[in-house]
Amino acid sequence: MAPEQETRTQTQEETQMTLHPTTFEYLKPTDDQIAKMAVLREAARVYAEALDANLPDGPDKTFVLRAHRSNAMWVNVAVTRLPDGTPRE
Repeated sequence: MAPEQETRTQTQEETQMTLHPTTFEYLKPTDDQIAKMAVLREAARVYAEALDANLPDGPDKTFVLRAHRSNAMWVNVAVTRLPDGTPRE
């Protein structure tokens, strides 16, 4: 294997992530995490109301609101898990 190919393969292997075995299982948030999630959920609600009130109706507004809702749900994952799915303490 040429040195360039070997280096590229090593870099790809180094960047591959293995997910934690519990990544797709329910993870009960801690009380502190529940409190953080409530604050962030309220912020997401306020922003969604601003988007709804200020964007013209149409497919772009629909996309923006759906994407925002998806991001708001991913906030819970960010609060409770590390990037590889390992539960946060």
